[in-house]
Amino acid sequence: MSRGSTSGGVATADALRLEAVTRIYESSRTPVIALNEVSLALAPGTFTAIMGPSGSGKSTLLHCASGLDQPTRGKVYIGGAELPYGRESKVTKFRRGRIGFIFQQYNLMPTLTVRQNVLLPARLSGKAVDQERYTTVLERIGLADRLDHQPSELSGGEQQRVAIARALVTAPEIVFADEPTGALDTATAREILTLLDEAVYAFGQTVVMVTHDPVAAAQADLVLFLADGRIVGEMPTPTAAAVAERMTRLGDDVVERETMAEA
Repeated sequence: MSRGSTSGGVATADALRLEAVTRIYESSRTPVIALNEVSLALAPGTFTAIMGPSGSGKSTLLHCASGLDQPTRGKVYIGGAELPYGRESKVTKFRRGRIGFIFQQYNLMPTLTVRQNVLLPARLSGKAVDQERYTTVLERIGLADRLDHQPSELSGGEQQRVAIARALVTAPEIVFADEPTGALDTATAREILTLLDEAVYAFGQTVVMVTHDPVAAAQADLVLFLADGRIVGEMPTPTAAAVAERMTRLGDDVVERETMAEA
């Protein structure tokens, strides 16, 4: 499998590319720089985890990269196409055609069946679903016998499986996962991470996941570490122990900087 990279590259070869992305939140006192000139490029068919201390900018990075938030400055490219900011309808259309989402709280429609939830993005975008891919995704996710159930009839792990199938079935350029195992027990979380890993291997899917869990991050090809709105390091072929140790050092560095700022 190919590995992710934070180096530059040809736009059409990158599943995701950020060019000097900055996000500043205005406040009544001092503006908050959540992202500070972040640039990166990730190859197709890779699994990347994003980690950092609280307030490091990892959720802001995910939101800007996926079109849920608009950078103050900089550009975002998905599969070589620039993410269009401005009119919400234009951004929404772009997201539906190119981006899949997996959220911590599943975000399923409670009145729809599993089948209807999985097919909802295709229905909204008017995109035809490849029936072979649809069948294969449902078989790999383990939902073939649950298609007529509603979310309330499913366990948390089963609901997250539906969310994964929904994100994969339209073959998006990239799938963003925001703490996808945060609401699950350890055994179920392991199953969900295995499914995300299989999505990369079996379907050539590109996955970018924000997580606070070193065990979850170790499932990825590459871990990017954020601190103070900047990428401060990366770790190919990560292990849970190595990620945890790096996070401890990042946390200590943040505390030291805050202490010096208050002095």
